[in-house]
Amino acid sequence: MGDYTNMSAYYDAIMTSGYYDYQRIVDQLLQPCSPQDLLEIGCGTGLILEEIAKRNTDIQITGIDLTQSMLDIAHDRLQSYPNIALSLQNITTLQLNRQFQMAFSYGGVWYFVIDQVKEPMLVSHLYSESDNHAGLRCLADHISAQGHLLLGTQGPHFNYETTITNGMQYSQVIEPSEFGFTKHYYLKDCTQTVMAQTVQYRTYRFQDALELLASYGLHYEASDLSAEQLFIGFKKC
Repeated sequence: MGDYTNMSAYYDAIMTSGYYDYQRIVDQLLQPCSPQDLLEIGCGTGLILEEIAKRNTDIQITGIDLTQSMLDIAHDRLQSYPNIALSLQNITTLQLNRQFQMAFSYGGVWYFVIDQVKEPMLVSHLYSESDNHAGLRCLADHISAQGHLLLGTQGPHFNYETTITNGMQYSQVIEPSEFGFTKHYYLKDCTQTVMAQTVQYRTYRFQDALELLASYGLHYEASDLSAEQLFIGFKKC
C-alpha cells in the first residue's frame, strides 16, 4: 500500500488545482442521507472532512490514513472541529472498536474508474490480493448493519502535466503492470524535481469487484454509472 510521505508537503497544492471538486464531492456524499457518524478511508490532509464539517457539525466524523505526515496536516486543518477524530491506521489491520453508519473513500484505498467506452473497474491502493481481502474484511466489520459504503469514481487515467497553484509543474506517468498499473507522480520547480512518488495499484473488473465486496456483506446498490455520478454505493446486509 502506498505511503504518501514524499507527497504530503505538496498534497494540498496538487489536490486544490482542479484535481477534485470538493464541494461537489460532499454534495453527492451527503445527498442520499446525512448519517449520524461516518468514516473516511484514506482522509489525506482532511480536505473532504473539512468540507463536511463546515456543513454539519453534528455528524461524528472519523478519518483514517496510513501516512502520519498527512494526518499532521489534517490535524492542523481540523483542530477547530471537535466532532472530528483522526487515527493512524492501516486498513488491513483496522481497529477502531466501533461501527459507522457510513464509510466512504474518494481516491483513498478503493475507487472506481468509469470509462464510457469500457466497463467500470475497481482500483485499489492495495496491490496484493490478500491485502484487499483483509482490508475489506476489516472495513465491513466497522460498518453497522444496514450501513452504507460509498466508493468514489474517477475518469480514465492518463499521462499528463499541469501547472499547480504554487507555480510548480505536476505530472504523472502510468505504466501497466501484471495485476493493474503503476503510477509515477512528479513535481518540478523549474528544472529541479522536488517530489517523486511511485504507487502500485491493483484493478478488478466490475463484476469481480461486486463479487469481492459482496463476499464481505457489502452489496451493490444499482446506480447510474455515468461520469456525473461521483460515488458507487454498497449496503451492508
